[in-house]
Amino acid sequence: MTDVYERHPRPQLARSRWVDLCGTWNFAFDDADQGLTERWFERGVSDAQIVVPFPPESSASEIHDAGYHAILWYARTFQIADTERSGRLLLHFGAVDYRARVWLNGQLVAEHEGGHTPFTADVTDALASGTEQLLVVRSQDDPTDLSQPRGKQDWQQQPHAIWYHRTSGIWQPVWLEWVGGLYIQEVRWTPDADRTELRLQVRLNRPPTPGTHLRVRLTLRGELLALQDVHALSRSFTCTLPLQFLSINPERDDLLWSPRHPNLIEAHLTLQDGERPLDEVFSYAGLRSAQVKGGRFLLNGLSYYLRLVLAQNYWPSSHLAAPSAQALRREVELAKEMGFNGVRIHQKIEDPRFLYWCDRLGLLVWEEMPSAYAFTPEMCERLTREWLEVLRRDYSHPCIVTWVPMNESWGVPNLEGDPAQRAFVRGLYQLTRALDPTRPAMGNDGWQFVGGDLIGVHDYAPHGETLRERFGTLGALEHTLRQVQPYFRNILSDDQARSQEAVVLSEFGGLSFAPGEGERWFGYSTVQSNKELLDRYQELVEAVLHSDVLAGFCYTQLTDTEQETNGLLSAEREPKLPLASLRAINSGFARSLPGDVLGNIHQEAQARHESGQE
Repeated sequence: MTDVYERHPRPQLARSRWVDLCGTWNFAFDDADQGLTERWFERGVSDAQIVVPFPPESSASEIHDAGYHAILWYARTFQIADTERSGRLLLHFGAVDYRARVWLNGQLVAEHEGGHTPFTADVTDALASGTEQLLVVRSQDDPTDLSQPRGKQDWQQQPHAIWYHRTSGIWQPVWLEWVGGLYIQEVRWTPDADRTELRLQVRLNRPPTPGTHLRVRLTLRGELLALQDVHALSRSFTCTLPLQFLSINPERDDLLWSPRHPNLIEAHLTLQDGERPLDEVFSYAGLRSAQVKGGRFLLNGLSYYLRLVLAQNYWPSSHLAAPSAQALRREVELAKEMGFNGVRIHQKIEDPRFLYWCDRLGLLVWEEMPSAYAFTPEMCERLTREWLEVLRRDYSHPCIVTWVPMNESWGVPNLEGDPAQRAFVRGLYQLTRALDPTRPAMGNDGWQFVGGDLIGVHDYAPHGETLRERFGTLGALEHTLRQVQPYFRNILSDDQARSQEAVVLSEFGGLSFAPGEGERWFGYSTVQSNKELLDRYQELVEAVLHSDVLAGFCYTQLTDTEQETNGLLSAEREPKLPLASLRAINSGFARSLPGDVLGNIHQEAQARHESGQE
């Protein structure tokens, strides 16, 4: 079944019968906003052609126009034969930034707001009598609307500071699926590692008829773990699945999910009326727990040190859209090869296929909501609504171990002085924990702490000695959180008492090569050579690892991204340093070696790196 997951745009609810609608579509800008009046949704558009799912600002789209265009139109046809008209036809969009309206053969079939979350339409009743069907999409994405969750997409004409070219319109896969009249609309997995069981919640598209049941078959590496029939008594129902793990060595690592042992339990779900199949989907789950206790992050009940890297997951040719499905897998592989055990996805809700590879290959994820930049009632409504969709979409991924609804007080610039802003951030944290009590969360990463299971600190001190002074001991940490103001921001105010939260240095480093003539980005700290980059990286990471009070770190950053040249990889994903050297440093192995031995390791790794053998 692994091939089913790897091919499907939505691996945790995959069907074998689906049709990819990515590729060449007709396209038009609508700067005068005349498309609705002129009823383009009935006839389509033909001004240009675009390659979906790449945004028109990107070169991969073959439009490559980064100007201000708030309204985009897409159109294409697809074929439906008479023999394919049994059942219902679902149309899926992975993400359209920011507001989408969809027509099929002139009939409005879907409306959605939120640039990072999926939506689905049942288009069966809009199918035309002939074989050819006309699909039209209108996307509205105001480049200058700062109350819209936009992440690192710049609102200025050209990228400035730490913001990048925009990603508008369709930027994740579009596909069709045939289903029966009654089908599985949603699955939700909740692991209980202590009881060695999974709880499955299923939602159907409508209430079932008497006699409907769900057959659940769970396997791990081909071995049967559970086989159970569950009566579908209502549209939404839940069952608990004890896992029978008999013939494989019953040690925890053989069953539990972790980066070292990413055991995925594959699920075959068949909805039936008696013995007559109604729907068949493939899903998967991971049996693991994630929590914070006594100032430590725990994975599967054991203290686990977080070695994260900040990932923008942005590509030069395609922006927020991945250039290919293979690129998503390679991003995960590179992070693991460097010795990181997790990524902090920064200001982006990543493609589910990326999360699948984190699940499959074993890489922890901090999931972070893209920020808006103006505190208004509309912003609060928009961000909350979209964040709820994020939580719903990604709840079942075992790789996700922390939810982060806000970053660096973006969108809440007066967090210390405005009770309304504090209430909003605190409320997002509480709402997140109410909807998912199985994972840690924090309200605001990096700057002012107003609620959460973890405290994230962003500190771009250029020298390891400074990091040792600030985070080396419990006393130093407490002083830093209250007095030092890393990166010029208070972390804890005078009236706040720290409890059992884990503290993570969730941004540090940011080392950049010295910029060339004409470049606008100077980084947090610059270096002049690969050797200096390696030496400084080792100095900073070893200073952080020296602390016995931090629960982990997140280095900035994985790749160069537009004007930010502070990646360990170039924007084209070429390593700047030998991966073996990075692994030795990140694992703490380098600290235990004499300098000459470590130097030999770095030299040998550099030789392999330069020869292309790594």
